[in-house]
Amino acid sequence: MQVTATLSGDLSELQKKLTGLSHMNRYALMKNISEGLRSSTMDRFRSTKSPEGKLWEPSARAQEGRGITLTKSSLLKNSIKSIADATGAAIGTNTIYAATHQFGDEGRTIRAKKAKYLKFLYKGSWVNVQKVTVNIPARPYLGISDEDMEDIRAEAEAAVRKA
Repeated sequence: MQVTATLSGDLSELQKKLTGLSHMNRYALMKNISEGLRSSTMDRFRSTKSPEGKLWEPSARAQEGRGITLTKSSLLKNSIKSIADATGAAIGTNTIYAATHQFGDEGRTIRAKKAKYLKFLYKGSWVNVQKVTVNIPARPYLGISDEDMEDIRAEAEAAVRKA
């Protein structure tokens, strides 16, 4: 398929803008976008909301007033990294249990590995068991919200205006 367009008139301004766009610092744009996405992801850990604005189901620990959902040690939150180059931007984590919390896991069996029993506090009492089956609800923290999309659009528009 071939598309042909004909432009007429004084095209010097258009030519200058197109030349400017070819020299646009795409790395800086992508770096700003990736840092913005990382920042909004950090905000989700504070607000306990998904990118769609839906509240996460509180963890048992949070329900008992002993912490905030997904922030027992802050390891997951602190593992969120951003990367960028001239062709794109991304955020993510290499934490082994990250996908479990992002997507959930129904019917997961947890077994004692280094001791005879698992020992944990449940509803105010200590429990000793060899294994337990749990349903971990999805608590999406990665993603692009509507507000993120507006920020990305604003970054791109500012970069084009500067070019």
